[in-house]
Amino acid sequence: MSHETDSRVEEQQRVDDVIQEIDKKEEKLYSKTSGLKESVIELRKNFWEDVTVNLEELDDVIETQASIKQQAELLSERERTHGKIGDELKTLKKLKDSPYFGRIDFIEDPGKEKEKIYIGISSLMDTNEEDFLVYDWRAPISSLYYDYPPGKAVYESIDDTITGEISLKRQFIIRQGKIKGMFDTGLTIGDTLLQQALGNNASTTMKSIVATIQREQNKIIRNERSNLLIVQGVAGSGKTSAALQRIAYLLYRYRKELHADNVVLFSPNPLFTSYIANVLPELGESNVRQTTFLDFLKTGIGDGFSIESPFEQMEYVLTKVGSADYLIRMESMDYKSSLDFKYMIDGFITHLEDGGIRFKNITFRKSVLISKEQISDYFYSLDSDISIPNKMELVTKWLLKEIAAHQKKEKKKDWVMEQVELLGKEDYLKAYYKDQEYDREDSGLEEKILRAEVVKRVFAKLKKRVKRLEFVNALSTYRELFTEWVPKEKPEHWKEICDQTAADLMCKSLTWEDATPYLYFKDRILGGHADRSVRHLFIDEAQDYSAFQFAYIKDTFPYTRMTLLGDINQAIYANTTKENPLIHDKLQSNHERITLTKSYRSTKQIVAFTKYFAPGKEMIEPFDREGIKPQLIKLNNTGKLAGTLIEAVNQLKRKGHETIAIICKTLQESEQMYHLLRDKVSVKQMNEETYSFEKGLLVLPVYLAKGIEFDAVLIPNASRQHYAREADRTLFYTACTRAMHELTMVTADEPCIFIQEAQKDKYEVKC
Repeated sequence: MSHETDSRVEEQQRVDDVIQEIDKKEEKLYSKTSGLKESVIELRKNFWEDVTVNLEELDDVIETQASIKQQAELLSERERTHGKIGDELKTLKKLKDSPYFGRIDFIEDPGKEKEKIYIGISSLMDTNEEDFLVYDWRAPISSLYYDYPPGKAVYESIDDTITGEISLKRQFIIRQGKIKGMFDTGLTIGDTLLQQALGNNASTTMKSIVATIQREQNKIIRNERSNLLIVQGVAGSGKTSAALQRIAYLLYRYRKELHADNVVLFSPNPLFTSYIANVLPELGESNVRQTTFLDFLKTGIGDGFSIESPFEQMEYVLTKVGSADYLIRMESMDYKSSLDFKYMIDGFITHLEDGGIRFKNITFRKSVLISKEQISDYFYSLDSDISIPNKMELVTKWLLKEIAAHQKKEKKKDWVMEQVELLGKEDYLKAYYKDQEYDREDSGLEEKILRAEVVKRVFAKLKKRVKRLEFVNALSTYRELFTEWVPKEKPEHWKEICDQTAADLMCKSLTWEDATPYLYFKDRILGGHADRSVRHLFIDEAQDYSAFQFAYIKDTFPYTRMTLLGDINQAIYANTTKENPLIHDKLQSNHERITLTKSYRSTKQIVAFTKYFAPGKEMIEPFDREGIKPQLIKLNNTGKLAGTLIEAVNQLKRKGHETIAIICKTLQESEQMYHLLRDKVSVKQMNEETYSFEKGLLVLPVYLAKGIEFDAVLIPNASRQHYAREADRTLFYTACTRAMHELTMVTADEPCIFIQEAQKDKYEVKC
């Protein structure tokens, strides 16, 4: 038997031993959970039987509430314990299938005994809870596996810096408890392991990459120093995967003080949110707060507004070229996305300190209690040194005092007694007990108590609106910026931009370029809502955020560490061409930039083709995974398009590709493709409202495909006429780089200029 065979037999024996330990732990947990489950069911079943309910007497009401609370707390505690055991069982099930993926033999200085360290997705102790059978990939010692080849190595423990030597570094592919592959390796985490992982079909959800984390990705994951970490990664470099592993690492490293609620992730769209939703639970962590920037803005702006999405803005940019107001709108987008516009708003707010803020009447039962003129007079009577938000607080206190005086007067009016008659039994009971506590000779006391209760309830809604500062007409005041105020510096076509914006605002409609500025303005006059609970903010596809948007985010999360992930080659939105946060260096202190240049998603042939027309200047290195060259199919006429696409799809399916995407330039084009194919082949259209996708043939616009990968990609119109402008470069590049294994482009005319920039031997032409 060879040494290699001996090693494999030994390693398989260890896997078997570890699985036996897992079986024992599972058995213990199942015995615990069985009793707990029965206990929870019994508690739920008999919940109201074990609670004495009596609402006739006040003392009985208090006793009833205490009894319900006690029973609910007991049930909640049992359910939590049951849930925790359930999570442990899920982790053990994953470990049973593949207990670990790596091993290092480490000799700690000064020449101590060699320690065999096995690394997996979660820690596993032996039966006595004394020794680690498997170390969690996030443990400090596990960083050795990702950062060093055999030889001298060092890692940071929680208390100290540990030096030593790695004498062996081994990787495993374990499935269903059996070693399918095993090999010793140097620094790179598994070309063999990566080849296998990347050679598989695309998944409808993103997979965990803990077994194949590369050294540069590990720097991202374990970075604890930087307040601002900027990751510039080429398409398919694993930046999003690394960011999710970073979240899992931070939750593990700071588990006592950092919780999932303290972490926020801005995704590019709901589809992407669904795509990545499985990664953290796979690693045994709860999902963090995920939202899109659009939804974040909608929450801040409030109801009653029509807000254009970034996708609708993109569709306008791509499909309305030549329309009457197109050039003005494009200039407006450019200017309102810049810091110059932010400075203009700041100047306007300074102007409002002396006058101009619009207020609303405070009305009650169709009568004006306090007029907007009275509110304005009071506001501008306050000391000019007080900031606008602080003045708003003082006005709120004044208004509440005035409303309280009106509330007192209303108690005696006839309408109140009409409302009293509609009160329930409990209200009368409370009034009766209060009556008993006071002067028994006052025969009308009970009625007074009931009248006071009615008026209190009615005025509570009014007071709530005042506390929410609804007496300020923020929209009307913002509109003054475009109708009355004359700024010192302004763009060339400012009057036309103002006319266009004022018309939109009159309809309570905010374009995408106006949404962030409006919320910024609203925060500046009403008082911002800085979120101190967020400790870490992750922004994916950060290249698609404007300078204004990024500045607003920094204002809103002033005490938050941020991780920005993006690729300037994929900056597809109109507002990202200037002052992009991933490009300029005018950033806050203590920032760090990590660049990922190796692309793992696509085959070597696809990367070799697309790097010729990549918009940025970054070097792009392909991972050494072989495939076929991209195909360019030339048609004699567009009438053959449907047949050509169906034939190409059938060929791809025969090769075993399961997720095939027809990626279009616009939603308009994707709708045309869907209607062209839907009666001939099974196809699903994806749009802004799509929250998840299944395997099969999909049709979607390029801006919804960002961050997602497919087995094969078809571009149905790769003509020069369709991708005509330099601004289309990022769109075409992004569409091409979604393909893992095969890329097919179709044109009935001359190919677009980007294809022609590539060397002719980098793709194949079929007629």
